[in-house]
Amino acid sequence: MRFDETRHAGKTVMITGGASGIGLGIAQRFLAEGAAIAIYDRNRPDDSAFVADQRVLVVQGDVTDEAAVDGAVEETVSRFGRLDVMVNNAGVIGIGPVAGMAYDEWRRVVDTNIHGVFLGARAAAKHMIAQGSGGSIINASSGAGRRGVANLSHYCASKAAIIMFTQSLALELAPHKIRVNSYAPGHIETPFWKDIAEGFAGVLDKTPDQVIEMFASSIPWGRFGTPDDVAAAVSWLACDEAEFVSAQAIAMNGAEFPY
Repeated sequence: MRFDETRHAGKTVMITGGASGIGLGIAQRFLAEGAAIAIYDRNRPDDSAFVADQRVLVVQGDVTDEAAVDGAVEETVSRFGRLDVMVNNAGVIGIGPVAGMAYDEWRRVVDTNIHGVFLGARAAAKHMIAQGSGGSIINASSGAGRRGVANLSHYCASKAAIIMFTQSLALELAPHKIRVNSYAPGHIETPFWKDIAEGFAGVLDKTPDQVIEMFASSIPWGRFGTPDDVAAAVSWLACDEAEFVSAQAIAMNGAEFPY
């Protein structure tokens, strides 16, 4: 995949949930395009060479921990001098019917997928407003935030909320020239797919391989997406060429959700 090595030169980008999967793909893309990177995640990336790069900061913590999120943004600004792009990528998924769902399971998904985005966006907005030079906040939604899916009620609800939060925050921050957008991936091949396939297998009376085949057959483009597919769109949302783009939910889904 081709990169513009100067596209984000001089910028600092923070990515929550950036240690693996889509988040790591986004982090690698921004680094390749010249940015300094801060990853905030409960885990550390496995790629030791990536972590050793002097333009990479890794802060371990939970996105639902208010003090820790604020502290991670402060540490990022202290290390690199500024914060230009905040990607609130961290998220979790759960699979199961509402009638049998424990309240703790509902809260687990909502706490991470909504409250984690709120905390990251709030911390970033404070610094970007103080800097006075604009910025970009990009939040993770999902194709499941635009269409209901059986056995994904809490996940769908949380991702739909992010689209409305993004639109509202974009209006608040427009006077400060801070753009707020969201990205809505379809089926993206990441390490989480093993858990997703096993979860759906349990409620659909299918094998995990049958579940994967079922989802793959629903994608008009003929393949699962990759973290690179998502990262390319997120990078564009953050670039200077997209200066007039705000309050949007951009999909990368192989035409599966054509809206």
